[in-house]
Amino acid sequence: MTAIHVLVADDHLFYRQGIRALLAVENDITVVGEANNGEEAVAQATELVPDVILMDLKMPGMNGIEATRQILAARPQTAILVITMFDDDESVFAVMRAGARGYLLKDADQEELTRAIRGVYRGEAIFGPAIARRMMRYFAGLPQGSATQPTIARFPELTEREHEILTLIAQGHTNAVI
Repeated sequence: MTAIHVLVADDHLFYRQGIRALLAVENDITVVGEANNGEEAVAQATELVPDVILMDLKMPGMNGIEATRQILAARPQTAILVITMFDDDESVFAVMRAGARGYLLKDADQEELTRAIRGVYRGEAIFGPAIARRMMRYFAGLPQGSATQPTIARFPELTEREHEILTLIAQGHTNAVI
């Protein structure tokens, strides 16, 4: 079995070390590098060629949203999983528009984190429970009749598959179904 190569991008050394320790016990996940900020994440994504990047949003210098954009422009096959403390609509939708495949809050446990890493590696869209509820509330608040096409008008830059995923979320489907 080939290991999933992971880069951890977070400005808190203690958090990066904790993630490295949590993932060290997983046979199929290997941390190949750490980045302290967005600029380092972009450079290491090119140098280390990780399969998955765990990306914090708020870092000094270049933030996680811009780093996600730049990394995916150069390496679209890289899966970016946002792990952050911020669960506001603006942050969630901005990084999803930038191309992230998933969004977890930092209070996720080891099982949720490893499941998310494996999921985004396989091409799944992964959202922690709190984020999924927030997105469902957001889409539920759209005008009646827009549930089937909510993302096209609001997010014209999304791909057809991203529109499909957001529509399924708005309809209340689980990650496994999506």
